[in-house]
Amino acid sequence: MRQFDLAPLYRSTVGFDRLFSALDQFASAEAAPTYPPYNIERTGETAYRITVAVAGFTESDLSIEVRENALTLKGERTAESKAEFLHQGIAARSFERRFQLADHVQVTGAALENGLLHIDLVREVPEAKKPRRIQIATAGRAGAPVIEGDVRKDAVQQAA
Repeated sequence: MRQFDLAPLYRSTVGFDRLFSALDQFASAEAAPTYPPYNIERTGETAYRITVAVAGFTESDLSIEVRENALTLKGERTAESKAEFLHQGIAARSFERRFQLADHVQVTGAALENGLLHIDLVREVPEAKKPRRIQIATAGRAGAPVIEGDVRKDAVQQAA
């Protein structure tokens, strides 16, 4: 597998360390867990849904936590019976799955249905962060910006 050295980027950028750490984690994908399987789908322009296959788990066995742009899903199943299996194809092991969330992505709800856990998310950008159009004023309109040279001339005339 190819190794990328991100050290030059660390030396020449400020504030991108979280991004580079995420790139390092994605580069070492061979250690990534594969259980439980999941889907990530876009359900609207700013809405998303994570669906995780959690067959055999109940709501009390699962926990969902959001902290600092990270969604953590944990499943711990308690041993109910000591049945003798001839074949056990349904996994019953504990798991912890983490999803990195983009800025302004909020979890709006979760539902367990037919062995699938659906986690709904929405991206809500605050008004202060949304792009806005700035009106350009011309010199003939009221409220037009004053040219710096005119301010000095007016100040000199008022002082005299």
